[in-house]
Amino acid sequence: MVANQQTGKPQALSEDTQKAVQAFDKLGTDEKLALLYFVYGEMGKSITPAAPTATDPELAPKLLGDFYQESHDRQLAIMREIVNREHTEYSHAYGILKENNQLMVWFAWAQAMGDTVVDLPKEYQLAQAGSDVLNQLKGIDFEAQISVLRTVASNMGYTDIKPIPTQAETGKTPSL
Repeated sequence: MVANQQTGKPQALSEDTQKAVQAFDKLGTDEKLALLYFVYGEMGKSITPAAPTATDPELAPKLLGDFYQESHDRQLAIMREIVNREHTEYSHAYGILKENNQLMVWFAWAQAMGDTVVDLPKEYQLAQAGSDVLNQLKGIDFEAQISVLRTVASNMGYTDIKPIPTQAETGKTPSL
């Protein structure tokens, strides 16, 4: 249940979860960042957390180590680069991770917001479109929530790794 990073098309998602992904994709960069913060604020309440055992923090030393040493202005710029899939060092470090590890990065950053990670301005209000997406996520079951979040996470970051063409695309049977 992941998205193809090249096309951004979700695979094996229900109509409701596809709508949630599409609604997220329509948000602006900063609204996406704010929504991720609010989603992780809901973890354990109306949003079910993913299993942390499905992740490996050691695979992301730049994102879960070096990132914390950056100024808050630089951290925000890095987050924007990742959301916008820019061709940068941090966006590459994020783009090569599997979806569960990408989600773990956002979760770790959300947990550290206001401390070692730049926080939302105190007066920040999630725009209506962002609130609508958050409410969509709250209204779907755990599996659907995780499918949406994995798809959203996989549509961020930069990678030049190309997917392996399918048999339907090549007309050839894969060989070993």
